[in-house]
Amino acid sequence: MPDAFDTSLAEILKHEGGFVNHPRDPGGMTNLGVTKNTWESWTGKKASEADMRALTPTKVAPLYAERYWNVNHCSDMPPALALCVFDFGVNAGPARAARYLQQIIGAGRDGKIGPASIAAMRTYVASHGVAQAVRFYQQSRRDYYHQLPTFNTFGRGWLRRVDEVETAALRMIP
Repeated sequence: MPDAFDTSLAEILKHEGGFVNHPRDPGGMTNLGVTKNTWESWTGKKASEADMRALTPTKVAPLYAERYWNVNHCSDMPPALALCVFDFGVNAGPARAARYLQQIIGAGRDGKIGPASIAAMRTYVASHGVAQAVRFYQQSRRDYYHQLPTFNTFGRGWLRRVDEVETAALRMIP
């Protein structure tokens, strides 16, 4: 049985899709959700369009694990909530994903998940349940996307992604 990271990464890659280079996307050239700048930072070398097109799930998985999953301590969360935090981190940055979780669970909003945030998350989940944590978190994502200046261009896709990730996350709850 795949672990929570593998399951979550598969869900995220479904939404990230393949190679794109949309002129209105501030991320620029992207494949499997990895921007050219992120890939160059990860590998320490320049990447051509051919390099970007050649990315595979196997090649990008370690980057996703280190820079998005591990940085927000997703392994310390219930898998359903971890999927949502991981997905938002990939789409809008891990610090923002952490701050939104911290706001919901009543932890200090420093954008860094650590022992205090994990303890607050566990207390919140014990009191309110994983499903409520997922629903509130995903609603805060919807609110975030609505205020972005590129919402008219990308908003429908973002909201569809939030809805689909929420559905997938809720199915993960035993």
